[in-house]
Amino acid sequence: MFLEERQAKILELLNSNGKVLVKELAEIFGVTEDSIRKDLSSLELDGKLKRTYGGAVTIEEKLQMTEANRRRISDVEAKRKIAAAAVKLITPQDLVFLDISTISIAIAQILEKTELNYKILTNMVDVLVMLARNPKIDLCFAGGKINRSRDGFSDVLNLEFITRFRPDVAFIGAFGLDIKKNSLTSRDTAGGVLKARMIDCSKISYVIAESKKIGVEGTYKFAALDTVDGIITETELSENLTVAAEKLGVKIIVA
Repeated sequence: MFLEERQAKILELLNSNGKVLVKELAEIFGVTEDSIRKDLSSLELDGKLKRTYGGAVTIEEKLQMTEANRRRISDVEAKRKIAAAAVKLITPQDLVFLDISTISIAIAQILEKTELNYKILTNMVDVLVMLARNPKIDLCFAGGKINRSRDGFSDVLNLEFITRFRPDVAFIGAFGLDIKKNSLTSRDTAGGVLKARMIDCSKISYVIAESKKIGVEGTYKFAALDTVDGIITETELSENLTVAAEKLGVKIIVA
């Protein structure tokens, strides 16, 4: 097989699967892994793919991964504080829902080391991967069609399955929350619909959000703020916002 033919086949496999691995390609084409790496380097220079460790992904996939990774590494200390405060609100007897949120990852980082028998329900891939390592965790995962830029599932199949549960406590992420407007917002409708349904299904629900998200509005209002029991954030809010939240019956929990 000529070099150009092999590279064309590599792109076909990449477009079909979203990613390719050097080792697998070497076996498929009967060439060395070094030859495949050179192919991937050449294709990357042509702007046809993005190399990753051990393989390559499509340009679109890389953009989605970059967005997800950017959210993970921002405001790390604030997220850790919020996660620690959230864990204090649950007991091993509770069924706890962890929404798609980078703060849910921080909560999972705490729980993956626990010796207690927690029960966790989630639709987030990172949370699944971390908590599946701990045999003490009774873990239930809700799948469906993946939203790669959000690292989780929030489609119709996912909604049908996950809303059969009745969590004792739910931790809900939000793109923005506006206390004065009594609103919780997301950037995508499917994720927003699922968040709203899980608030309805849960006995107690908390919004987990860094303080910078307060006063911010996303493109889709998924629920009124007064449908949740509290907001967990990392810094004290102004007196005006605290009073406004109290009038809505929403507790402010400062990590």
